[in-house]
Formats: sequence, structure tokens, C-alpha cells
Amino acid sequence: MTTGRRIRWDHVSTVLSAAILLGAELIGAGLAAGWAIAALFDANWMWELAFEGAFGLLALYGIYRFVMKAKSVEPFVEG
Repeated sequence: MTTGRRIRWDHVSTVLSAAILLGAELIGAGLAAGWAIAALFDANWMWELAFEGAFGLLALYGIYRFVMKAKSVEPFVEG
């Protein structure tokens, strides 16, 4: 018994493409911000990694929120 639900591949590819573009920007900016803040405070490499990790996690959360919001605007499944 089929439910009649169909995957909207055009929506999936649009959201995935935008998420890849946004992800590259956010991850790059997060790592650069961590490096810059560590350099600003003249921190050692452990603090630099901690700052980069924190901003990287924040970037991943931003990507997650973007995909969830985009999925609500362009649903992946119809029917």
C-alpha cells in the first residue's frame, strides 16, 4: 500500500546547493574568526584551536538552522 508521497528532488537539490554554499562561507568565517581572536589575544595554539572549534560548532549550528528553515519553505516531500 503506497501513501502517495513523493520526494521533490528539485527542492532537495536547491536546499542542498544553498547549504553547501552557506556552509563553506560559515565554516571559513568561523575558522578565520577563531584564528584572528587568538592572534588578537596573543594566545597559544591550544587556545587558537579552542576558539576555532567554538566558532566552527557555531557555524555548524547555523547550517543546521538554515536547512531546517529552508525545508519548511521548500518541503522535501509532497503528498
